[in-house]
Amino acid sequence: MKRLLLVTALLTALSIAGSFFKSQPAAASTEFQDKKPIGPAVLCLPGVYLSDPGDCQPAGPSGYLTQMAGKGITFPIPALPASKPDPGLVQIDINYAEVKTNNAPVYGSMDAAISHDKKQAVQHLNGDFVFVSYTNLQETGGKKLYEINSGQWMTAADLLRLGVLPRFQGLQFTSTPLISFGWILTYFTPNAQIETQHTPGSENSDFTGHQLNLNDVVQIFAEKTVGKDRWYMVGPDEWIAQKYVARVTPNTTPPKGVTGGRWIEVNLAEQTLAVYDKRQMVFATVVASGAEPFWTQPGAFQIYKKLEKTLMSGASETSGKDAYYLEDVPWTMYYDGPRALHGAYWRAKMGFPQSHGCVNMTVGDAHWLFNWAQNGDWVYVWDPTGQTPTDPKLYGSGGY
Repeated sequence: MKRLLLVTALLTALSIAGSFFKSQPAAASTEFQDKKPIGPAVLCLPGVYLSDPGDCQPAGPSGYLTQMAGKGITFPIPALPASKPDPGLVQIDINYAEVKTNNAPVYGSMDAAISHDKKQAVQHLNGDFVFVSYTNLQETGGKKLYEINSGQWMTAADLLRLGVLPRFQGLQFTSTPLISFGWILTYFTPNAQIETQHTPGSENSDFTGHQLNLNDVVQIFAEKTVGKDRWYMVGPDEWIAQKYVARVTPNTTPPKGVTGGRWIEVNLAEQTLAVYDKRQMVFATVVASGAEPFWTQPGAFQIYKKLEKTLMSGASETSGKDAYYLEDVPWTMYYDGPRALHGAYWRAKMGFPQSHGCVNMTVGDAHWLFNWAQNGDWVYVWDPTGQTPTDPKLYGSGGY
């Protein structure tokens, strides 16, 4: 009788745990419940039985727990050995504004800016992608004026001031995770959320009710191809399509061409970056690499210059149609000619290719990496799908 009461109590606890993880394991455990007992008629206490216990039947809850253990899931599910970096890394003592008009005038005095007499302009800013930093904001006569350099002013008519910079930060690790993990991406979904399914496959509609939001972190316990799509199991009987996850697969073996125990890995297919120190993962995050035809070049490189802030300017075409001018780009680490790892204050979304060849990061993530990195550290850039061109002739100068 005592054994029966204990079993009942444990089954109740298991049911509560299942609700906590927002899964409904009943469907998955049916295969165990439907089997007729062979051998002992007494159910085993809920637990993982990787071999025949002999004196009890490992069915029902035990069968489900054993099935999940085979996929690397134990209850309670262990958390990643990770934490958020110092939130102070997000802070930057620079104010930025986007130049929103073509041929925007820069005046040599505040009075000239107030008069808005373009004949008194000391220079004009041209380009399709232009951002400036400013040190002083004055309002006079109902007009806002920005001092972008000492004694040089622009008007609010030509500038769009950037507000709070994106505060997203990756994860720092105390040890290398045992399984893959990733961040949820919801940019291209109807309601900015993703709901997990009990079974993989876009034709299914067995949703769990568990909604995942942008930048939620998930662990990947199993994967399965259904039709042409790859699916990830991110919890007990919870699946999500691969396209919604920026995945990191821990690998503590130095990549080809990398020597020593320190390197930065940039995965172009996943749009992720992982940092290894003494062959252990210490940091990972989501990035934005180069979009066609300004790909980020695959290969093994070494950081050769670090700058706390720098001007990036140029044009990829001789016509100057895609000219860019970016003041005070923060936490820049050049590793492949003009291509660098750096903070991108102008970019609110990470997780898909969109740069002109550089590896863009949030300001906070770039700050973390800048503090860790040293000149000479390896940067290994690769595309596991093989879709990014490797011909050096396709990679010229310039980029951001």
